[in-house]
Amino acid sequence: MDYQSDSIPYLSLFAALSYGVASMAMVFINKAVLMQYAQSMTLLTLQQLVTALLIHFGRVMGYTKARGFNMETAKKLLLVSLFYNANVAFALASLKGVNIPMYIAIKRLTPLAVLVAGFFTGKGRPTTQTMYLVLVEKSGAEDGLSSIEIMFYNSVLSLPFLLFLIIATGEFPNSLSILFTKSASLSFLVILLLSLVMSIVLNYTMFLCTIVNSALTTTIVGVLKGVGSTTLGFVLLGGVQVHALNVTGLVINTAGGVWYSLAKYQQKKRNKLPKLMTDVDGHRK
Repeated sequence: MDYQSDSIPYLSLFAALSYGVASMAMVFINKAVLMQYAQSMTLLTLQQLVTALLIHFGRVMGYTKARGFNMETAKKLLLVSLFYNANVAFALASLKGVNIPMYIAIKRLTPLAVLVAGFFTGKGRPTTQTMYLVLVEKSGAEDGLSSIEIMFYNSVLSLPFLLFLIIATGEFPNSLSILFTKSASLSFLVILLLSLVMSIVLNYTMFLCTIVNSALTTTIVGVLKGVGSTTLGFVLLGGVQVHALNVTGLVINTAGGVWYSLAKYQQKKRNKLPKLMTDVDGHRK
């Protein structure tokens, strides 16, 4: 995907900021839906179905220049879809059972699990989120796919996997009857529609940020977004017991997440430096 060089810095900043805002908003919107409708796998299936249909009809009607479905491209993006759905499915299941500050804190324990695994195996094991972000970055760079095209393939490839999940977990078909009953409430219907729209916005900004910037940038923005989500989580949607031990733990957790992200960013810059010096020396010769 080509961008004019003078617009790249602005596009990079816009992609990172929009992803951060969309990601933070999506946590609260999904939590609001799940407080009334606990069928998280069905919710994810609806989000992916709406995304696939919207992009398909947008392409047919000429509103987007996204290319049509290609089987070879789909095979390349199959892993992206699997890792994405594993990450989001576990995230929604966790969000259903805990308040938002605790949800953010638990998500930040992922690097610790990776470090422990690395200690016992001799090397770190990437998380599902890391895997699909790296694959998205690779697909955008090598295959020239836009964020909308990656969204479309991800949604289409997700549907068989998600249909299997909602049947295997026993959500289907009761989840549909519950959904129809809940839809009689205007407030729930508004929140549900907002969730469907924001899922499209979130995926678009996430894939755009990963393609325009990098998988690491998207991860760091996600950590920084967690700071705002944790703070707002104390006052929005309830369920949080505020006391000294609780607040201290969340502050330490947040500080650790920010520190880890900065350390990884500096490590990546150091790793790029030797290659840059080699390229400079090569030109001098």
